[in-house]
Amino acid sequence: MTTVSIRSFYKEVFGGDCPDLNHFLTDQHHLDVGHFNVFNIADMYNTCNGKMPMLYNRRNYYKISLINGKNRVEYADKELQVDQYAVLFATPRIPYRYQPLDMNQSGHFCVFTTDFITRANSGLAVDELPIFSPQSDFVFSITERQYAEVAAIFKKMHDEIGSDYAFKYDLLRTYVIELIHAGQKLKPFPLSTPSANASSRICALFVELLERQFPIQQAHQVMQLKTASDFADQLALHVNHLNKVLKETTGKTTTEVIAARVLQEARMLLRQTSWTISEIAYCLGFEEVAHFSNFFKKHTSASPAAFRGNLKFANT
Repeated sequence: MTTVSIRSFYKEVFGGDCPDLNHFLTDQHHLDVGHFNVFNIADMYNTCNGKMPMLYNRRNYYKISLINGKNRVEYADKELQVDQYAVLFATPRIPYRYQPLDMNQSGHFCVFTTDFITRANSGLAVDELPIFSPQSDFVFSITERQYAEVAAIFKKMHDEIGSDYAFKYDLLRTYVIELIHAGQKLKPFPLSTPSANASSRICALFVELLERQFPIQQAHQVMQLKTASDFADQLALHVNHLNKVLKETTGKTTTEVIAARVLQEARMLLRQTSWTISEIAYCLGFEEVAHFSNFFKKHTSASPAAFRGNLKFANT
């Protein structure tokens, strides 16, 4: 799956003007703790000249946000209206859109990698937690009292990350886990009426999930989402509804859209790499080379070997 590095995130947010970045990242890498950082939302608005970027919506990091302000969250066919206090738990497996509706924004958010949790051998599998499941309601409405309680945890994070305590990342990890468990006790956020553009949003998020898996750059990189059901599960939709939306929007079924993109990648890999056909089949999610060969021949009238052979002949 194609991802965006943490360095790219900081450059996007701070415009490259972050003098302590190299030291900060090197320090965490040297300590072998994964990556973690915590931010104050009001400070971010000031840093970004009043424009809050859509952070961590398409990246390989988890994000927990404590929100105070009017915002809208759109996910697949769901739309959530945040009027004041809320907490959001974002996973890299689920694309969403987050839109502040005014300039009166405050709160906090932290970001962390899977490694940050698992490096301590805590036995905690982040992706298996209910709150990070594709079927989870990952935005929760909270009261002013609950907001203050969660804000107190974030304050401890801010204080600790700036300290020189040798085991501060162990303590920060404990605070993250505390936030996760607090979130799993919360009630789901009430849904707003789906907007008229829900179908186009579903289509866009489906394409985003599909494209995240490409380009395939290493022989051990494997497509994780291969079927219509895989994508429907990630988007928390019924597979028939996803298929209906894509058919109406693109004129193709979900399976046809996936097949077209897989075929495009197969041609590129056959053309630009020296990988064996077996390796390419594996990367593209085919359990058997014969299945890949049948798929490729069905759509191109040539076997993968013949396609590659014709390319070599044409270049001689």
